Amino acid sequence: MRPDTPAENVDHPAEAARLERTADLYPEDAEALLLRAAAHRELSGDRPAATALYDRLLSADGTLDNPHLVRALKASNLWEYGHEAEARAIIEGLRAAAPGDPAAWVIVAESLESHDELESAQETFTQGVKALVADAEHPPVAAHPLFFGRHRVRRMLGLPHDDWDVLADSLHSMPITLDELHDPKRVWSLGSDNPAELAAEISRLRAELGAYREALSRPYPVAVLHWPAPELTELLAAYPALESEYPSHGTHLATIESSLRELAASGTPNLGIVTGTVPSYEAFAASESTSPSDPTLLPQYATTLAARGRAVAWPPGRGVGCWCGSGKGYGECHGVGG
Repeated sequence: MRPDTPAENVDHPAEAARLERTADLYPEDAEALLLRAAAHRELSGDRPAATALYDRLLSADGTLDNPHLVRALKASNLWEYGHEAEARAIIEGLRAAAPGDPAAWVIVAESLESHDELESAQETFTQGVKALVADAEHPPVAAHPLFFGRHRVRRMLGLPHDDWDVLADSLHSMPITLDELHDPKRVWSLGSDNPAELAAEISRLRAELGAYREALSRPYPVAVLHWPAPELTELLAAYPALESEYPSHGTHLATIESSLRELAASGTPNLGIVTGTVPSYEAFAASESTSPSDPTLLPQYATTLAARGRAVAWPPGRGVGCWCGSGKGYGECHGVGG
């Protein structure tokens, strides 16, 4: 959500302005684009401008995909530049609303944590876990930060491990264990006068940061275009020249899966799927002064959708439905044999 790029390498005000202009051109994607713009405003230090963008989104609350996320980001931003009372009020409202998005819980809990309210942060992480994934043996990837944040805060509070802390350990994939990663003594070691302790801690931090940056190394996924059956039928009826690209819907779905597996096997990271619609495709063709019948336009359309925040990560996480929309789990559908 928040760009993880040093300020000296990115002109954050310019990038925010570019995203805001893009949001004006593509109002259907304004939510994702303006959230990224607000992140750049925060990174540039212009927190009031970021708040204005959050307010702009919330003024159209009825059309937002995730208003709770926007409110959580607004609360976190407000607290950072002195509006603590308003931030607290928003956080309490969000906890009472029990949002269905793990990210909203994580943001407000981390906001409390960053202001040394560890007990409240632990309660918020725990409330989020109970509300969303309390009984899940394999919680979705999006919920993992809830478990990791809860583990971290409980470690700082000196609380003993419980079943959810054990689950957090099992979900953690980095070579450094969560117990070591969240050890409060590591913070103290940064102030040590012992060169060996400092060198060891710097090595650990480099390993952690390297893994984190690797996951964020691309601004948007390498995405493959997916047409649901009704959209593909409409597309081919309007532009029969594309039939050579899409002999049948079943073949189209199989091609998507095989293409993504080939990309994964070649070492390409950060893969995704974008779903097309005929009106959106026609509008894109018009913006490029090109006929929708031109097959070379299709990958450009996919790239543009990904850049506008429309991509869904591939492969789906464990327990998540298949990307094709069949209603089956991925492992029982296109993920069979994967």
